Amino acid sequence: MLDNYVRFLDEMSLRELHLISRDLRGIRVLHVNSTSKGGGVAEILSSLVPLMNELGVRTDWKVIEGDNKFFNFTKKLHNLLHYPYPDSIESNEIVHYFKITYYNSSRIDTENYDVVFIHDPQPMGLIVKKVIGQKWIWRCHIDTSTPNPHAWRFIENFINAYDACVFHIPEFVHESIRIPTYIIPPSIDPLHPKNAELLESDVKAILEKFGLDLEKPIITQVSRFDKLKDPFGVVAAFKVVRKKYDCQLVLLGSCASDDPEGEVVYKELVSQTVDEKDIFVLNLPPDSHLEVNAVQRGSTVVVQKSIKEGFGLVVSEAMWKMKPVVGSNVGGIKEQILDGITGYLVNSVEGTAVRIRQLLSNPELIKTMGIRARERVRHRFLITRHLRDYLLMIKKLLFSSP
Repeated sequence: MLDNYVRFLDEMSLRELHLISRDLRGIRVLHVNSTSKGGGVAEILSSLVPLMNELGVRTDWKVIEGDNKFFNFTKKLHNLLHYPYPDSIESNEIVHYFKITYYNSSRIDTENYDVVFIHDPQPMGLIVKKVIGQKWIWRCHIDTSTPNPHAWRFIENFINAYDACVFHIPEFVHESIRIPTYIIPPSIDPLHPKNAELLESDVKAILEKFGLDLEKPIITQVSRFDKLKDPFGVVAAFKVVRKKYDCQLVLLGSCASDDPEGEVVYKELVSQTVDEKDIFVLNLPPDSHLEVNAVQRGSTVVVQKSIKEGFGLVVSEAMWKMKPVVGSNVGGIKEQILDGITGYLVNSVEGTAVRIRQLLSNPELIKTMGIRARERVRHRFLITRHLRDYLLMIKKLLFSSP
């Protein structure tokens, strides 16, 4: 399977993966997160785990369980870590978090692994199961640059009990962390159905299925239905653009099992756009990879107008498909887009509209930026680089002298 990536990289890079993993063969690794589909974490693990196994690193992936009360709290915690909302964490929420953590600790075997990756806050409390000789890593996929202090104090109950933590970019690292910290950006898999090449006829068929007009420019944002993704700001920018260009807007997303807030945002978005014939709000199942792929490929310009963003892999997905992205100047988005070269970084609704209009007025600029965008992803944000970074980190944690 790794050999299939040669066309995106080179044989030397793949040989390097085999060399790095040679000392790790037989090591047992476990990844734990809160959902098996929907969202970037699940998509990364669906590709990363098989590749680690192919290299001889015996890797499993397990998913915690929880009720609505648990996931409502962890969604609240997620939002508070992203943004310093004036809110606090209630004692009954903490009690229930530990209750569900205890339940999951009894059903998820972690003892028989050398390395355990815990992804995001939902399963973070499982650190109580750590045994002597193991290395536990907390992998944060959230923008924690300006967290609510109550939320960060809750995280502090666990984080320094880990052996290491991983963040997307340096500014997410809090000064209270006393364990080794690694900066590892996430990645996309070019062979995943969401990113694989498609026939133009298949792209057109899917766009027509959703009622899109193939003769009019398509502006698209792909993201969870989440207020932090600011779909309402995208609608406002689109209405400004539409005054000059006859175009269409697609807001494509899905609702994940660990995000109960998504359905509320989706319904509000539909209510506000129900009379807009050129705005398409598509709520698709989390495994609608072909449809997402086709819509991104059929788009003229892709937008990611997040208020806060851990990374925003949809930016790399669109760039891989040679689309210029107009993205907010926040979090991991600004690590992906080279402003004015592969797309544009913006700070407002007005700025978003200006950059979209600029691109729609210059098809040659769209093409040039698209070529550069794909090359940037090829060099920095593919799954093989992510795999190498993880293997090197595991090697250092297991074999370096204290």
